Amino acid sequence: MPTLFTPLQVGDLLLPNRIVMAPLTRVRAGSTHIPNDMMVDYYSQRASSGLIMTECTMVDVHACAFMGEGGIYSPAHVAGWKRVTDAVHAKGGRIFMQIWHPGRAAHSLLNDGEPPVSSSSKAIRHETTGTPQGAKPYEIPRALRTEEISRYVEMFRFAATNAKQAGFDGVQIHGAHGYLIDNFLRDGVNARTDVYGGSIANRARFLLEVTDAAISVWGAGRVAVRISPLVPFNDMLDSQPETLVTYVAQEMSHRKIAFLEIRHKNHALPDEQAILATARQNFQGTLMTNGSYTHETGESTVASGKADAIVYGRPYIANPDLVERFAKQASLNEVNYDRLYGGGADGYSDYLTLA
Repeated sequence: MPTLFTPLQVGDLLLPNRIVMAPLTRVRAGSTHIPNDMMVDYYSQRASSGLIMTECTMVDVHACAFMGEGGIYSPAHVAGWKRVTDAVHAKGGRIFMQIWHPGRAAHSLLNDGEPPVSSSSKAIRHETTGTPQGAKPYEIPRALRTEEISRYVEMFRFAATNAKQAGFDGVQIHGAHGYLIDNFLRDGVNARTDVYGGSIANRARFLLEVTDAAISVWGAGRVAVRISPLVPFNDMLDSQPETLVTYVAQEMSHRKIAFLEIRHKNHALPDEQAILATARQNFQGTLMTNGSYTHETGESTVASGKADAIVYGRPYIANPDLVERFAKQASLNEVNYDRLYGGGADGYSDYLTLA
């Protein structure tokens, strides 16, 4: 019976444990989006994780949503991230880059006047986003033309290539949380009538094309995918989430990707449990799950075979030595929510370890 401390083969990588660090966007890269000394410290501090996944990382200069997330679209970004991967590897860690385009969650004030893009011209409702001019309502995105979607696929291929040059161990494609790929996946947003809209197979086409592009760079054993079929963040909804998960899981299983991550709003909810079971049934590779897990619920989930590894977010923000704390049944540091996004090392890379 596996535990969180049982090694796990994930595609081409052998993880020493099943305690995985979630992608956590902390916006410390500044206006250049180039990783800095703080980020080198932050990631290398967490190298005992079975696998680290980076914050969402921009695949293009006009793919900004947060005023300070990392980028991977230029040689300077490659060099910056190489410092991070070298530091993580020097401590024996493994690290995937999460490659990402925000889609309709972007804003023109963050992207040199370029409007946000999406599957359809539907804005995120009832929310605002931070910009250099303060909080602003989300803009109505421009629906991508059929003939230009291939250019966005190539953005992801280019990002995957740059991530490889930067020394990462693989890439995770961000298909969750209402960003560009998710704008195509879920029918609460996707109202297209072309080959990228309508049926589930059509709505998943963009994700599969991006996945195949990343596989062409890395091989399937170094590519992962994240989806969040029930998470309502960024005004998202799908009418048939279990059917969507069935199709995506089967397609990813055929491709033999390294792992599939299911991001929950809360893993304990019955509908989220059903989604995870659907993914388990239809994906034959390594399945990871993420959504308010504790040490205890993570252990029980792995032991029961419902998932193969647990992806921890908030615990990793405040506990760089989370693996060691779980091993010793030690108490956890509390998250400093006042210093969650932006700023300096305070509340980012200054959390104390047990040592």
